[in-house]
Amino acid sequence: MRKISNTHRLRRKLRSNSSIYHPKSPTYKWFVLANIMVGTFMVVLDSTIVNVSLPKIMSSFGVGLSTIQWVITAYMLSMAAMLPTSGWLADKFGYKRVYFWGLFLFTLGSLLCGLSNDESTLIISRVIQGIGAGTVQPLGMAIITREFPLKQRGVALGFWAIAAAASVSFGPLIGGYLVDNFSWQLIFDVNVPVGILALLFTILIQREFVSKNARKFDYIGFISVIIFLPVLLYALSEGNAQTNSAGWTAPYILACFAISGIAFTVFLTRELTTKYPLLDLRLLKDRNFAMSNLLMFVFSIGMFGSTFLLPLFLQNSLGYTALQSGAVFLPVGIIQGLFSPISGWFSDKVNPKVPIIAGVGLLVVSFFLNSELSLFTEHDYIMTSLYLRGLGMGLIFTPLSTLSLLTIPREKMAQASGIMNTIRQIGGSLGVALLSTILTARVNFHAQMYGGSVLSGSESFKTITKNMAYYIQQHGGGSFSTALKQGQSLLMSNVSSQAYIQGINDDFLIAAFISILGFIPILLLKSKKKGSAPIESEHVAMME
Repeated sequence: MRKISNTHRLRRKLRSNSSIYHPKSPTYKWFVLANIMVGTFMVVLDSTIVNVSLPKIMSSFGVGLSTIQWVITAYMLSMAAMLPTSGWLADKFGYKRVYFWGLFLFTLGSLLCGLSNDESTLIISRVIQGIGAGTVQPLGMAIITREFPLKQRGVALGFWAIAAAASVSFGPLIGGYLVDNFSWQLIFDVNVPVGILALLFTILIQREFVSKNARKFDYIGFISVIIFLPVLLYALSEGNAQTNSAGWTAPYILACFAISGIAFTVFLTRELTTKYPLLDLRLLKDRNFAMSNLLMFVFSIGMFGSTFLLPLFLQNSLGYTALQSGAVFLPVGIIQGLFSPISGWFSDKVNPKVPIIAGVGLLVVSFFLNSELSLFTEHDYIMTSLYLRGLGMGLIFTPLSTLSLLTIPREKMAQASGIMNTIRQIGGSLGVALLSTILTARVNFHAQMYGGSVLSGSESFKTITKNMAYYIQQHGGGSFSTALKQGQSLLMSNVSSQAYIQGINDDFLIAAFISILGFIPILLLKSKKKGSAPIESEHVAMME
């Protein structure tokens, strides 16, 4: 009790009329912005920092790809479930209070992730993290929008977007450094002291705001969507799992697809008929908004899925360290940040569909380049594909955001933002699960094909292994029979490596073809008419 009273006294002192933290102080809103930027940086960071640590986590727990992909998917799914829910919670219980508890759950989840000693505990901890992240990210933007006047709002949201973009660029690099020099647990542990400081500043700095117009909560929509998505992705990830001998026809896989289909039907019916939907899907009647969301969904499948694949290839096939594999992603965010405002300016001068088409085209080329990887792929080749990817992303987002909100009513902007962010997270979750499942299937396929070509009784096999045995014996010593077994083992190991790389290539090829589908909704978008009112910057920033 004494600690609580001391905290209240400190807060009253800071909130005195002379305090820079007082809501009437001109500096107050900037301290709120700094507080929000810290939370945003952390939650977006954990969307990317984990990718480079997956090989270490897999070896630490002794699990395969179908299990470890849930470390990413669980975070993204729980975050997607909370994105449309956080607004209602804030209106009902107060923005500061809900933001604080979201930050608390994220920090608690980070602590539990670092303490996890098996994959199940880690995945559950990531769910707790994701629930907190799905609360912090949208409420942070809403709090900034409320505290800043219209003339300063664009600048404030720009700083907020910088925090998110910086975490995307530096996440893999920071994660790689921590994994190489310390342990994978530290990528979660570093959030704990920063989270505690952010919680303290939230208590001391932010004022409370409770909406007087809190609407009814859509329980049926919420329950149906949190059943539909995890069950669907579980079925996709388990279809080719080693523990599932029956494959896609296994009774529990079929049951999962059936349950997911029923839950999805209930969700759609509910959202289109209730007065207070969780996600106002009726906004998808707007052609631009619907086509933009379809493009965002297609884009997210390829983008998040490929970001999940590349560190696996770099570390498992080329022998990159976690830091080296994280460093390759650094230019992507920087190039995206540089070209986003340029594409926005360009789209105001010409048809906004032009930079979007160019951006999708660059993404497709990038994925095609990644579908030609090998054990001898040079670093410059990999970086070229990532430069193109960063440029493509920079060309897409700003004009797409502008076109998507072109005819959405002002009072529906918050719902529109919630839908696009949720669909982006769902697309990313599906992309990771889908490409992970396909990778397992294609690696098995190529291993069987290559293994069938390497016949142990053939003259070619005998000649190659004998030559290898002679070389091993001359340089390593030992008996000829031992050297012969080592030669056979090396040959089969090379076959496995080639099968793995070919599976990675197949996945990138599929990501390229999925991205090509994005041209269809682009063609159906209505361009901004000449002389029409520009979209205000804060609405565009909602989508970034």
